Amino acid sequence: MPFDDLPFPASPFAGTVPAPAVDPSLIATLSAEFATRAAEHDAKASFPFENFERLASFGLPALVTPATAGGKGGGLRDALAVVNGIAAGEPSTALVLVLQYVIHNQLWRGSAWPEALRERIARSAATDGALINILRVEPELGTPHRGGLPATVARKVPGGWRISGTKIYSTGIPALSWLGVWARTDDVEPLVGTWVVPRGTGLAEQGIEVRESWNHIGMRASGSHEVVFHDVFVPDDHAGELRPPAAGWTVPDAVATAWMAALFSGVYDGIARSARDWLVSFLHARKPTGLNGASLATVPRLQEALGGIESLLLTNRILLRSLSAAVDSGTPPSQSDALLVKYTVTNNAIDVVARALEVTGNPGLSRDNPLERHHRDVLCARVHAPQNDMILTGAGRAALSR
Repeated sequence: MPFDDLPFPASPFAGTVPAPAVDPSLIATLSAEFATRAAEHDAKASFPFENFERLASFGLPALVTPATAGGKGGGLRDALAVVNGIAAGEPSTALVLVLQYVIHNQLWRGSAWPEALRERIARSAATDGALINILRVEPELGTPHRGGLPATVARKVPGGWRISGTKIYSTGIPALSWLGVWARTDDVEPLVGTWVVPRGTGLAEQGIEVRESWNHIGMRASGSHEVVFHDVFVPDDHAGELRPPAAGWTVPDAVATAWMAALFSGVYDGIARSARDWLVSFLHARKPTGLNGASLATVPRLQEALGGIESLLLTNRILLRSLSAAVDSGTPPSQSDALLVKYTVTNNAIDVVARALEVTGNPGLSRDNPLERHHRDVLCARVHAPQNDMILTGAGRAALSR
């Protein structure tokens, strides 16, 4: 069932719901096309450049970029529909889009980045399909959500800065046009912030080394490699959000948290829906001799198992739709509640694929079928910050404070 085809009325927070910024049939078409290449990219851990060329041809990298900057001006509901649909076909592509949409949304919401830089980033997405990500995670530090200063250093020089340091899990690096680097200054009392490095004619020529280290079991096409910055020059007007360490890294507000929670969750819900669709096809097609020509779809035990999966997916759909409607109408939930949506949706998605594997046995685990790939991909839901322990601890503290 497509994301917006809910058998329920719209959220009471939604008000008048505008027409989608993207035709749902286009999303379905692109998803089906990307699915034909997903197994090959997974096997080779190759980056799906052709998928992003297709997305750019329809202006989708600029989906949430304001119309005044050449974009489509879409909201969270639109971004979620695209991410959820594309993830059903090729989830690594959808993951790169999540980061693109989250950052572009933040560019125009009280951003401390220079206005001219924001305009360039936005225009490049609309005209060239240019992609951006902010590289935060480091070998020693891990995720900044758990505290600590980055080891990556920005050193002031005439006309700009020189950046040196190492980042890991740099999703989308093969295709990024803009590399946001979370770093600290080399002052006695350092500031932390983001320095935006534009991709020139080639990364190596700029002193940027990409080490193709990404070798995970899931999301293998995401190009989340290690990146080393060797004294890379960044102009003065490409630095932003500089603040004392006591202020921490840029702490998301309620809207930013909701965007991240909804879109990351939408990726893994899309994977789970693809797993469910494969299971339905398998149950109809498999006709063991013991059933005298009938398919597995006629077995009550398997019908019950599929019903349990449908229950989990329905819960996800309602939560994601309500969250996106609330944000688009200007009434975002608390950060704690938004993150509980992420917790619930991603854990439901993992459970969906696990249940599908349980009832299909060897065929589900065979690399000849996509279910085992869906299983490997959906497990990556657990790594996106904040992780489950932080979400539940935060929710518990919020409840106690009330």
